[in-house]
Amino acid sequence: MRTTYCGLVSEKLMGQTVTLMGWAHRRRDHGGVIFIDLRDREGLVQIVCDPDRAAMFKAAEGVRNEFCLKIIGLVRARPAGTENTNLVSGKVELLCHELEVLNPSVTPPFQLDDDNLSETTRLTHRVLDLRRPAMQKNLMLRYRVAMETRKFLDANGFIDIETPMLTKSTPEGARDYLVPSRVNEGMFFALPQSPQLFKQLLMVAGFDRYYQITKCFRDEDLRADRQPEFTQIDIETSFLGEEEIRGMFEGMIRTVFRNVLGVDLPGYPVMKYAEAMHRYGSDKPDLRLKMEFTELTDVMRDVDFKVFSGPAQSKGGRVVALRVPGGGEMSRSEIDAYTEFVKIYGAKGLAWIKVNDVARGREGLQSPVVKNLHDAAIAEIIARSGARNGDLLFFGADKAKVVNEVFSLTQLNQRHIISGTRCSSAMILAVCHLVD
Repeated sequence: MRTTYCGLVSEKLMGQTVTLMGWAHRRRDHGGVIFIDLRDREGLVQIVCDPDRAAMFKAAEGVRNEFCLKIIGLVRARPAGTENTNLVSGKVELLCHELEVLNPSVTPPFQLDDDNLSETTRLTHRVLDLRRPAMQKNLMLRYRVAMETRKFLDANGFIDIETPMLTKSTPEGARDYLVPSRVNEGMFFALPQSPQLFKQLLMVAGFDRYYQITKCFRDEDLRADRQPEFTQIDIETSFLGEEEIRGMFEGMIRTVFRNVLGVDLPGYPVMKYAEAMHRYGSDKPDLRLKMEFTELTDVMRDVDFKVFSGPAQSKGGRVVALRVPGGGEMSRSEIDAYTEFVKIYGAKGLAWIKVNDVARGREGLQSPVVKNLHDAAIAEIIARSGARNGDLLFFGADKAKVVNEVFSLTQLNQRHIISGTRCSSAMILAVCHLVD
């Protein structure tokens, strides 16, 4: 019936008669000539309906948005100056010879190219929402990612093994969805949180490279990256070292990005655990945030402020500073709010310094703790942290483990600086956990 997709009509088909099927995305009557943008999953093509063919033209006059149509016509070049470089079919159009309405449509509740739709409207009219080019693009992208993943894993010796959905309950940290058994009264199956049990069986059985793109189920509260039902790529392998595994799956991700999006990812940065904890206080730092701890332990050993000098002189103690853009504009109430926040993680307070004028040294700083720091310490803090006018300093001092846990970028910066104050200009945030 159909000879090609609408979005694939191009100069290669010039002069050919083709049959298309799709939906009327938009109809335009230009006083004697009717234009219809016909849409399918691959995109749009412009249909030209001339009044020379009376029966066809009469049918075109009755077409409205979202009518499902069958169109037979001749592919020809668009008139000069009317090309659309945003479409594959932008240099051609279809001169309509026959038009058949396969299914009419009532007036849609919204235009499919409307970007300002509420989620309620979209979910109420889910069928129409899924016709929107953005949604179709998302689903096609997901499909292509899955295909490229399968190709890569197949080329590297992995086999796809399907595992059961109805199984025994396995404790994995979240509640299972339970499915009652009709055959065994009072008994239940559990929907798997992941195929962990079966992966282990397969490894022991000798299937040393296994994967599955599979459904997982977790009966728990919703989170930003978790739904009750979601899909994950589950992979298990034997007889490979850490470096081999990391290299292989970095290669998989780079291959998927290149083949699906045309993006060549740079090499992955590699950081040892000790370095990550020293620089960020977290083993999963968000490297998009250009904020690292400034090490000040050696600087604070001889200051009069015991909150700093105590941890700096003790074994396993640490004093750090953290630079965050835009904090000099923070009010005292906002700083107090941070103080209450860090107490959740065991801190007893939050000491701070506002940098009003770096050139003036001590006189250019605003803080209740400056009087307890000698000039050499202040100069070193400014130099190491790169403080600039308008910045804010917080200091962190305690056992290294406590400082890292309380003031890691994951806990403090991501939850509060990004989602809360959204600092955008220069700020220095130096974290201060008071000693016991």
